[in-house]
Amino acid sequence: MLKKFFYKKIYFVVSLIGVVIACGLWVINAGCADTNPYKLSAQNRYAGDEACKSCHAQEHADWKISDHFKAMQHPNDTTVLGDFNNAVFAADGVTSRFFKRDGKFFIHTEGDDGVNRDYEIKYTFGHYPLQQYLVEFPGGRMQVTRQSWDSRENKWFHQYKGEKIPAGDWLHWTGNAQNWNTMCAECHSTNLLKNYDFETDTYHTTYDLVTVSCESCHGKAQHHIDYMNSAAYKAGKRQKGSFVETLAAHSTQAMEINACFPCHSRKGNISADKIVSAELLDNYIPEIPATDLYYADGQALDEVYKYASFIQSKMYRHGVKCSNCHNPHSGKLIFSGNKLCGQCHAESKYDTPAHTFHAVNTTASECVSCHMPTKTYMGNDVRHDHVFRVPRPDLSAKYAVPNACNDCHNDKPAQWAADAVVKWYGPERVYHFAEDLIPGSMAGAGAEAHLNKVINDSATPKNIVAAAVHYLSQSNTSGALQAILAQLKNADALVRYRALRGLANFSPEQWKTAVIPMLEDKVRAVRIAAADLLVSAEGTAINPDYGEAYVRARKELNTYVLYQTDFAAGNALAGDYFLKMQDYTLAEKFYLRGLQKDNKMNYTRLNLSAVYNMLQRNNDALKVLQEALKYDDKNDRIYFNLALLNNEMNDMQSAEKNLARAAALNSANPRVYYNYGILLQQNGNTKAAEKQYLKGLSLSPDDLDINYAIAVLYLQNGDVKKAVPHAQVLKKFGAGNPQYAPVLKESGI
Repeated sequence: MLKKFFYKKIYFVVSLIGVVIACGLWVINAGCADTNPYKLSAQNRYAGDEACKSCHAQEHADWKISDHFKAMQHPNDTTVLGDFNNAVFAADGVTSRFFKRDGKFFIHTEGDDGVNRDYEIKYTFGHYPLQQYLVEFPGGRMQVTRQSWDSRENKWFHQYKGEKIPAGDWLHWTGNAQNWNTMCAECHSTNLLKNYDFETDTYHTTYDLVTVSCESCHGKAQHHIDYMNSAAYKAGKRQKGSFVETLAAHSTQAMEINACFPCHSRKGNISADKIVSAELLDNYIPEIPATDLYYADGQALDEVYKYASFIQSKMYRHGVKCSNCHNPHSGKLIFSGNKLCGQCHAESKYDTPAHTFHAVNTTASECVSCHMPTKTYMGNDVRHDHVFRVPRPDLSAKYAVPNACNDCHNDKPAQWAADAVVKWYGPERVYHFAEDLIPGSMAGAGAEAHLNKVINDSATPKNIVAAAVHYLSQSNTSGALQAILAQLKNADALVRYRALRGLANFSPEQWKTAVIPMLEDKVRAVRIAAADLLVSAEGTAINPDYGEAYVRARKELNTYVLYQTDFAAGNALAGDYFLKMQDYTLAEKFYLRGLQKDNKMNYTRLNLSAVYNMLQRNNDALKVLQEALKYDDKNDRIYFNLALLNNEMNDMQSAEKNLARAAALNSANPRVYYNYGILLQQNGNTKAAEKQYLKGLSLSPDDLDINYAIAVLYLQNGDVKKAVPHAQVLKKFGAGNPQYAPVLKESGI
């Protein structure tokens, strides 16, 4: 028989473009209002930038020319840069008109129903190299128009140029992907609170100051102002720290990164309730430099901002901090050109043709051209990768990852650039973790050894170790399992978090004992990941062996899950969670809401079909899977789940057909080949069954079910010699299982 219909658990970390800068990321000294002589206000509060100006005039002036100051503003003739003088812009099947009426700014464009109408501009968003505009919708929503103003060339343009995005699509400007509250708000205003109500699917978003202000980075200022204006201070009494909550003068690298990280990184929020902590994973879950968002060598691919690139860099390891290069108030570089790098790197050695092999005072001779390659995001925003890496065209030639040389010399092959590097600098390259991370990211023979080398090298950046652990979890072997379990003791919270996530690909019996202590980890994200694993194993049950730590961690997990539900993928996350909790009504609710927000989120249909199966609504499950095929007929998981459902509905002909399709698509799921092999063996096609079992074992050599099935097949055919190695696996990893005893006996083990 085929295995019982099941769903493959997918845990989605919701990566939001904007996340809040939390007050109190680092407490220098908050003072004590009950014992100090400074007559502080009963409650600290946001005072506004004008309150800072009188003492910090230069910093305030610098801020007024910064991107932060112009992050979000009320629309007027000064702040609005776009042409609203009855300008018309037509692109990608949409014609829009921009105009003013009664002193207000409007855009006439396609709405959420596909019909053009007038929309009032409520706020400007950014200023250079592009400016966007916000429109208010019911339910407290604000949406970002697709039509953006190119501040360089003074023209209207479309992001996603050349792509027609119909009304109702997730990417349409009225859809979830362009929702200000979810995607952008927390990094464009001060003390923004999203206040999403998942029951009504509405927002009650608030902020203290409309744009990114002094207090976004320095914390609430009222106590500081009270202190500076107090008679005690003027009489010479002093309090260390000046009641500044976050950044202050002489900040450390860690303090600066903690302050800048929340908005200059790709990550998810854990909860609306921020913990005062120097540990980032108490409040956020950073993305790792893994494929989909990054190239296989760790270079930026998607819009991932700066953090994960910077902390894998040599600059970070040597203590460089943001303010070494950027004026923290204006955001501008403190020096122009190669002089910026010359602060640390001797110009006589590096700013010379003997090093660059390019003419001086040319773009090609600039440090950033080789060590900070660029990508363009949002249509016209050119950004430098902060990975600070030596170009490796030899890796490009071998693995097709990008390199700075061919970014300019794009008419030449990577090998041409690699040969030039050898000619200039000799044949030897300084080792870089990418040499092992790239092949390790590719599932197959040898990947595990490469990943273990990355993980065990003490010089490897911690987020690269986390990426390697992530890749290793895709290798379903005992060696991979042991390596991942070892990382539960890593001092870095991100590595521990990713190790727990990776264990989801193994059976609970293999990790449960090691995971239970993680419920009391000192870091919130790690506790949440541990609780999620145990929920996967236990469902709604509260195992008394886990103690109160499990109850507390499950509460944190529940809060985390529900906090994500304004986002399409967050609803999928909630659906997965409640499916594991066997609350099928809530699981269905969140899966359907997720599909309402993004109807192309096909993995949600797979898990929704599992819900219907659990509810014995197999016809609904079949309908959902057939709908999924309309969106992606090359998805092996859809065919596999269809086959399992066909089996339950006693449609064995369709089951075999769908298993064959899943296998033909070279599924990475060993269960495809196991189930297909079982069916073929039942039908008497032993040669074909053997072939499928072997394909499954190539993906998961220690899989007990597949080893048992193929051993039985060989023994039934009288081939004891072939059965022996599989029986040995059963003895090694399945000792004590009475089901295996006859196989072990007949194999002579």
